[in-house]
Amino acid sequence: MDPLGPSSPALPYTDTKPQGASDFYFALNTTFRFIGKTLGADALVTYWQDLGTNYMKPVWTRWKALGLEGIATYWRAFFDAEPGADVEVMRSPEQVVLEVKTCPAISRLRKGGRTIWPEFCQHCYYVSNAAAEQAGFTVRVEGGNGSCRQTFLRAEAAPAAQNLEAIRSC
Repeated sequence: MDPLGPSSPALPYTDTKPQGASDFYFALNTTFRFIGKTLGADALVTYWQDLGTNYMKPVWTRWKALGLEGIATYWRAFFDAEPGADVEVMRSPEQVVLEVKTCPAISRLRKGGRTIWPEFCQHCYYVSNAAAEQAGFTVRVEGGNGSCRQTFLRAEAAPAAQNLEAIRSC
């Protein structure tokens, strides 16, 4: 069986739980805060980009092989496994749009009474864009702080660079 073919699982990793453990978001938020406060904003961006390039290699390898359909399939499966997510994944011939109505991370952090790292939502851009770039795509993010719109498209079709001010702080 071709590991990148459509008959393989949508997520390139195995998890026996039907849904993820949302308390993981507490660790993410704390990690972002620690790196941001200790090493600075540039180090945090580098960390996020390294996650997209290195940790997400199994993901972007599929995106590279399967194109927009691979991106759409991945995000559908990803959000199906995220407790509390309300996300619509729409695919057209030119792009994949994630309409995040309820972000599972922000929702869980709020329910847990956590102070959310102000730039928390920027990680979605930096991680996803670093992964997408490896596959010939890019992403643009608008909104944040609990709901956003993420648009994946071929790099050559991308509009101007991401405006970080379009990503709301938490």
